[in-house]
Amino acid sequence: MPETAGTAAAAGDESPGALDGIRVVDLTTVLMGPMACRMLGDHGADVIRVESLDGDSTRNGLPARSAGMSGFSLNIQRNKRSLALDLKSESGRSAMRRLLASSDVLVTNMRAAALERLGLDADSLRAEHPQLICCRANGYGSVGPYRDKAAYDDAIQAASGLSNLIGRIAGEPGFVPSVIADKVTGLHVVEAVLAALFHRERTGVAQTIEVPMFETMVAFNLVEHYRGAVFEPPEGPFGYDRLLTPHRRPYPTADGWVCLLPYNDAQYRAFFAFVERPELADDPRFADHNSRIAHIDELYALFGELSVRRTTDEWIAYCDRHSIPAARVMDLAELDTDPQLAAAGLVSISEHPTEGAYRYVADPVVYSATPTRLRRHAPLLGEHAVEILSELGYDANEIDTLRDEGVIVAPS
Repeated sequence: MPETAGTAAAAGDESPGALDGIRVVDLTTVLMGPMACRMLGDHGADVIRVESLDGDSTRNGLPARSAGMSGFSLNIQRNKRSLALDLKSESGRSAMRRLLASSDVLVTNMRAAALERLGLDADSLRAEHPQLICCRANGYGSVGPYRDKAAYDDAIQAASGLSNLIGRIAGEPGFVPSVIADKVTGLHVVEAVLAALFHRERTGVAQTIEVPMFETMVAFNLVEHYRGAVFEPPEGPFGYDRLLTPHRRPYPTADGWVCLLPYNDAQYRAFFAFVERPELADDPRFADHNSRIAHIDELYALFGELSVRRTTDEWIAYCDRHSIPAARVMDLAELDTDPQLAAAGLVSISEHPTEGAYRYVADPVVYSATPTRLRRHAPLLGEHAVEILSELGYDANEIDTLRDEGVIVAPS
């Protein structure tokens, strides 16, 4: 792949992003918060990642080329500066307060009790820094009996009903093989921060934001699955029938697997014609959308029987000609050679100053005026401590003292 492609610019590019001039303090761990703050950094925000002296747990995963720089973190921590700080010490908390005084946004996934112990709860911060937007993203909202429960992605998949939805088609509950709750909630964090920044720009008033994983994922799952239960009294059960049949799956072809999704009447006529069963288009079970949904088990089971009549390439070519949504089933390892992704420049090879060549995954959204860019590679733990503290008014002796006292990690 090319060194740079699509909307991804080389590291060090100085063109401003949409959030140029905005400082975000990333006091988060693992995935949800770091992903959200990375997206803000992609837009040009000055994201300062405040980590413990040991670094976030995701730094230390394998595989890695050097300690604290896992493959996981190379993309999730890009466009950030790193400050490793002992917030349990008074000197560390003092440095944090000085940092927040110069910042626009704090994003954290620390729980309320821990924030209160550190004096970093929203009420304390807003009193001291009225311009600061405080965004707290936890497992559960602060109002209700679950407010202090620990939460990770799997627990939220279970609690939000997602695992049970999988069970309705698989026979027993399961997990989506993706940290989907973290990532969906992370997207909501970005949306919430942008809305708060826009509100502050118009009114001069900052605000406190809560983005709870549990409530966010329940709302996410209910978009299509409320169905008849949205009425009071209910007109039907929870669940979108088309998604809850075990026959909704990729289908075997003569030489592989394919996703086939004709949707409207014309597409179904074309589909049935291709498999030489044109009479099925007039079958009362399949003649219109509502009839097809009512008989979705029969319809999708029929797909599995008919799909093997053609090769994958034949299916893709025919469906493309008739605007029928279809896709071959790809392995993640095959996506490096996908022509659409290559044209879009989604993945390119970049050179990290300490970790060497790695695959940089660009922001997939294209902006005509404010493209997102790779401005900084993922930092080493505490890499920017001296730089950041100097900006906050610390002199060299004070920084050396913080290092000597174990309040900061600052690489030589």
